[in-house]
Amino acid sequence: MFLQALRMTARDWRAGQLRFLLVALIVAVAALSAAGFFIDRLRAGLNRDAHQLLGADMVIASDAPIRPAWREEASRRGLLQAETAVFPSMAQAGEGDNAQSVLASLKAVTPAYPLRGRVKVTLDAGQAADSIGTPAAQIPAPGTVWLDAALMGALKTQVGAPLRLGDRTFRIAQLIAAEPDRGTGFVNFAPRVMLRFDELASTGLVQVGSRVTYRLLVAGQGKAGQEAVDGYGDWLRAQIKAGTARGVRIDSLQDGRPEMRSTLERADRFLSLVGLLSALLAAVAVAMAARRFMMRHLDACAMLRCLGLTQNQVTVLYLTEFLLVGLAGSVLGVLVGFASHYILLQMLGSLVPVSLPAATFAPALQGLAVGMLLLAGFALPPVLQLRNVPHNRVIRREQGAPQPMALATYGLGLGAFGLLLLWQAGDLTLAASTALGFLAAFGLFALAGWVGLRVLKRVRGSINHQAWRFAVTSLQRRPGATIVQVVSLALGLMALLLLTVVRGDLMSAWRNATPPDAPNHFVINIQPDQKDEIGQRLKAGGALEAPLYPMIRGRLTAVNGKPVTSATYTDERARGLAEREFNLSTMATMPAQNVVVAGRWYEDKPGVAEASVEEGLAKTLNLKLGDSMRFDIAGSPVEAKITSLRKLEWGSMRVNFFVIINPAAMAETPQTWITAFHLPKAAAALANTLSRDYPNLTVVDVGGVLRQITSVLDQVIQAVEFLFTFTLASGVLVLYAALMGSQDERTREAGLLRALGATRRQLSQAQLIEFLLVGALAGLLAATGAAAMGWGLATYQFKFEWMFSPVVWLAGLAAGALCAIAGGWLGLRNVLNQPPLQTLREA
Repeated sequence: MFLQALRMTARDWRAGQLRFLLVALIVAVAALSAAGFFIDRLRAGLNRDAHQLLGADMVIASDAPIRPAWREEASRRGLLQAETAVFPSMAQAGEGDNAQSVLASLKAVTPAYPLRGRVKVTLDAGQAADSIGTPAAQIPAPGTVWLDAALMGALKTQVGAPLRLGDRTFRIAQLIAAEPDRGTGFVNFAPRVMLRFDELASTGLVQVGSRVTYRLLVAGQGKAGQEAVDGYGDWLRAQIKAGTARGVRIDSLQDGRPEMRSTLERADRFLSLVGLLSALLAAVAVAMAARRFMMRHLDACAMLRCLGLTQNQVTVLYLTEFLLVGLAGSVLGVLVGFASHYILLQMLGSLVPVSLPAATFAPALQGLAVGMLLLAGFALPPVLQLRNVPHNRVIRREQGAPQPMALATYGLGLGAFGLLLLWQAGDLTLAASTALGFLAAFGLFALAGWVGLRVLKRVRGSINHQAWRFAVTSLQRRPGATIVQVVSLALGLMALLLLTVVRGDLMSAWRNATPPDAPNHFVINIQPDQKDEIGQRLKAGGALEAPLYPMIRGRLTAVNGKPVTSATYTDERARGLAEREFNLSTMATMPAQNVVVAGRWYEDKPGVAEASVEEGLAKTLNLKLGDSMRFDIAGSPVEAKITSLRKLEWGSMRVNFFVIINPAAMAETPQTWITAFHLPKAAAALANTLSRDYPNLTVVDVGGVLRQITSVLDQVIQAVEFLFTFTLASGVLVLYAALMGSQDERTREAGLLRALGATRRQLSQAQLIEFLLVGALAGLLAATGAAAMGWGLATYQFKFEWMFSPVVWLAGLAAGALCAIAGGWLGLRNVLNQPPLQTLREA
């Protein structure tokens, strides 16, 4: 039987019967495996690069010096370690009347700092402002410090000059161009001064009661490094939960840096979307190719039955043939995908680090498994129908109804498709929403096709043109095939529109979440009597959009009358929030890019205290609408009722507040002001001017952090855009399969009509009209479905604002028309180039 299967495979290959199926499998597996290889390496590289924003794989922040036991446990697990201490203090330069003092953020670091990424330094203030520098080989030398360029103007000093910190005088050796783990915490808003950890004590700045944040940076080594880091984190969380440590926070990509975490989460969802759409199109292409193979082998199968083969033997022959094709297609697809991912890396150039982790065997095994899964789920049902071909089909060209077992295999195909979606997405919600969306589209498209046929039946006689009547009659003669073709074309076009037009809108919305003009400077500690003057200076200096917000420091002391302490919560982050002060604010109108997701924005009424809380904070602290929060603000209690929950866009780099209380309740509280604005390069001197003219201000340039986030964002977008080209190849294959599915039947009909007297011109016009009708309807349905799915993905998955564009419908109609023209040409070229008698004989 195996030898016979080999002979049948060779014969079908020579006859061209297997080529379309093999090409469908190769393209499908190549798209999935190329995406798999690249996504696997890219995610590892992105995580590694994102770790540079922490300076480590994990950071343990504490209000007290790091315990020796924590260092010992990290050493025992083979982890790399470094330590930092960060706190605000005054930096002084100059002598006598020329002395200048500015509040700075001092950061003491150990020799191993940072564990991930590199600090970049330079001697040029302009390069430092543009984050251009040379990676430092070590930390500051003994007796020297590095500092932000913003301090140069404020202190009226220069590189090489002395700088006094507490009881110690240092020499300014370098300017900091980029600091990987700078972060956006409150203390990090002040310009940075970096010194050696072992020289911190000589400054005399750290005393009992000093507000110092100590950090232990840890990173793994080798392949098991991340597992060691995760294990260490679990061990430390157990220590914290047991109550042996207070004021401790663990930061990782999952726990900290919300602006970076949101970018990576969106990147992961976009990459998953590419895999989902590839899986969808691959399944449709393989199913159509297998059905075409089955339809062309009905007569051959009947002949085998007449020659004495049983149903089981026929099934084994064709299953063996399909298994050989599946293995060949899967292996070739994996090889093509592996080679293609190197082309992708080459095309991206500098956007992808050259030191991406090496490819593993996992994507190759996944590609092979996907190929066989596609074959089993979508090619098996048509093959099983071949076992039920009756003997008398040799004489009577009839095809019996599908048997229950064959119909049951379509359930296997749907199950395989669901598993494939879940596997590619890695997210049950995303997989389920995409699958339900396409299933709903399938049903709605089929209903629309049926309605369209009913409408055509009524208007058939309204146009007195023979070609029009031929076209409508042809569509009515095969209602099932017509509906299948409309649905197939619509699904393929919908995926293509989703990958092109809608994808562009999604990318634009993603970029708008962190736009190029996002704020790159913060100014804090603005006094009330300086607010108007500084606002005018900012506007005149080129910062056109610089809203000023009041900032109030307060500690949460009670919720619903119950005192709040670190022991109130078991969650690590909640305990940290309970132990520190909040940055509160007050304003009458909600800030831009804040959205109320529950409750209502407060009405500012005298004698009424109401609060709006960020939804993430509410979840962490178990707060809900109607709860009462009491804050201690400079010794005075303020109690406010929660009337709304807000959603914030952390990636916007704008000023955000966890809690906002109505102005009437906060009128007597001490306030300073804060603003964030985008400063073009041409107006960069404004920041130094403000620091010089208003020594109390802290002017922070966060352009470096923004550039890091934008760099990762651009890198992912470029990768996703290229990966879409693989999926587009699958989509084109699906469209070709849909157009070619009824070619044989159309050829027979055209030959019969020509034998009965139809002219070449009439047939050409009739088939063109028929394809235009099908293509126009499919294009309209596809555009509607793509727009609906784009809205759903943007609103519920990627959390973007979505704007419907008429371009989607115009593109859908244009794509449907192009497919119709292509289909008409493919359907007519053979029929019109050979005599009707020859066409009928071959049919």
